[in-house]
Amino acid sequence: MTTVLETLDKGTAYLAKKGIEDARRNMQMLVAHQLSCTRMDLYLRFDQEMEEKDLVPLRELLKRRGDGVPIQHLLGSVLFHRRDFKCDARALIPRPETEELAEWLLKNAPLPSSPRILDMGCGSGVLGLTLAAEIPAARVTLADISPEALVLSRENGRELEVTNASFVESDLFSALGEESYDLIVANLPYVPERDRPTLARELAHDPDLALFSGPDGMDLIRRFVPEAARRLAPGGWLALEIGIHQAAESESLLRAAGLGEVRILQDLSGVARFPVARRA
Repeated sequence: MTTVLETLDKGTAYLAKKGIEDARRNMQMLVAHQLSCTRMDLYLRFDQEMEEKDLVPLRELLKRRGDGVPIQHLLGSVLFHRRDFKCDARALIPRPETEELAEWLLKNAPLPSSPRILDMGCGSGVLGLTLAAEIPAARVTLADISPEALVLSRENGRELEVTNASFVESDLFSALGEESYDLIVANLPYVPERDRPTLARELAHDPDLALFSGPDGMDLIRRFVPEAARRLAPGGWLALEIGIHQAAESESLLRAAGLGEVRILQDLSGVARFPVARRA
């Protein structure tokens, strides 16, 4: 029999050989998932013998991770702002940067007592559902062009018991009527098509629809910003997530749309990641 520590060591070596970044952490997550414990619990169980009933499925997970299947898809969930969200190939894997945007908005964007919030391009729903859960008096609309993503978002809403959110299949604002919003958030596709050959292999498991937006990645953002600005209530906020080298044009788009208090917030890596603006 092999122990938990031996399993961790062998699996880490395998993943490192396969080119997986942070191989040790990945292996810890897989073993903890299989044993239904936390990564910290593993330190107390190093000498525990692994049973064959756990090793067999663990080997399959390990092989798939070595082949580039994202760890989030193998675990079936991702932690976002203290909540577990179901995560699979129907929508973009939530990024840590998006969590930074949610936290900034909750701390720094003053809203009315019962705000109307729109999450455009909601994907799995992490942004909109987090805002709905943190602001119970809000009325939150989650919109996406992908019916598969919306099904996943609804599933996450049910799991989190969020009752103040609605879901709309829409190509940007096409199915949203003329309602105005106090906050519009959007993590739209922003990867340039020209970058496709150089992307990490894990991104091949995300839907193309959630990644690519024209040659420079800005096609959807150019369509979205003018209409979003028109849909903001007086004093309403617009917040985006963008890619590297897109800050200057994004700022110009926000100003051209007549918005004020324009700023580009940096993520924790120092990348200009989040354009934020406000309607006067």
